[in-house]
Amino acid sequence: QGQLEESGGGSVQAGGSLRLSCAASGYGYRSNCMGWFRQATGKEREGVAAIYTGGGSTHYADSVKGRFTIIQDDAENTVYLQMNSLKPDDTALYYCAADYGTRPHSPVLVGNCPLSYWGQGTQVTVFS
Repeated sequence: QGQLEESGGGSVQAGGSLRLSCAASGYGYRSNCMGWFRQATGKEREGVAAIYTGGGSTHYADSVKGRFTIIQDDAENTVYLQMNSLKPDDTALYYCAADYGTRPHSPVLVGNCPLSYWGQGTQVTVFS
């Protein structure tokens, strides 16, 4: 079975930075797009960023524009989320996700990328 594994979460002071990593494996074919969404306690899922495989086009939520950057490596099975100028409101469980053309879950839509597969998440906590 395919899986997505996130890493790099932690606790950081407001204004600081974190870099999240995600590795996809076992799917047997290239994703259409990959991205990140987050969910804070008691809140709905929020799409954060997405990148389109092959083309490199990106999409960001308004709440993170100018602060977060999504990057995909040349192998196209690893994606990163560079998070700068972190705020307490960024505190959430962050999920790496991808679109493989099927819908095992109701997707989280980020731009035109329907994120339908995701990992277990990595916790990001930002304190004042």
